[in-house]
Amino acid sequence: MEGNLKNLRLTTNNKREIAAYIFLLPWITGMLVFFAYPFLSSLVLGFTNSRLMGGDFIGFDNYVRMFTRDRNFVKSLQVTTRYALTGIPLKLCFALALALILKKGATLYRTAYYVPSLIGSSIAVAVMWKQLFAKEGIISQVGSVFGIAPKAWLGDPKHALNILIILAVWQFGSSMVIFIAGLKNIPNEMYEAARIDGAGPVRCFGHITLPMLSSVIQFNLVLQLIGGFQVFTQGYVITRGGPMGETLFTVQHIYQEAFNDAMRIGYASAMSWALFLLIAAITAVIFISSKYWVFYANEG
Repeated sequence: MEGNLKNLRLTTNNKREIAAYIFLLPWITGMLVFFAYPFLSSLVLGFTNSRLMGGDFIGFDNYVRMFTRDRNFVKSLQVTTRYALTGIPLKLCFALALALILKKGATLYRTAYYVPSLIGSSIAVAVMWKQLFAKEGIISQVGSVFGIAPKAWLGDPKHALNILIILAVWQFGSSMVIFIAGLKNIPNEMYEAARIDGAGPVRCFGHITLPMLSSVIQFNLVLQLIGGFQVFTQGYVITRGGPMGETLFTVQHIYQEAFNDAMRIGYASAMSWALFLLIAAITAVIFISSKYWVFYANEG
């Protein structure tokens, strides 16, 4: 009798496992077809001179070329790094400042500030931004009121990348919402105890808010840095990488190599992996260093 019951339980468990795998099959299939296969294929293509179809194995020649003979790749890495390391900290600071202001604000205001993050990477916003900073755009018209001569701001190598950084900072909504959620999890009793001890707003922010919010800052930092190093739409639509390559982002350069007349698919795949390894290295540094600056309440 006990043996029959045990066999029945095993049969029931097996049926449940089979049912679970059946329900997971669409997701597993999609992951293998649309993620795993392209991921591994790009790794293999990076060691070939493939031009869309076919190609010969050339070892590490693509990787040697990108750092020794392709000035545009090195330039694009410099531009992308400057964009990410300048724009992302400014965006997070701005998002945190507004999160502190809107922590107890109406939902309507939070939604209004979040909208730019929803549409910020769209083609329409990129075109609008391009028109704003054109020689006849609103920015030039407003500047003329203060005696600033109209100019094509996006055609100036000194200002073009900074204008795209401003666009990145404007898309602060998603980070702000996450900061608001983190701020609401900080117990009010900690602030009340600090005020009783004579701590002012600045000390409360430095000794309570920042430490308690450090894990959220880490999350936002990693998320935004990954997105920052993968920026494409702004540079491609607004400036086409110009002027003088000052807004040529790495993903844009990869796209041009893969889909221009030469169609260097193998070389573009190698550059994609180089960018992937750079992002992975930066992310690893953030996580490794987090033990020195990220505070978790459950760790005391």
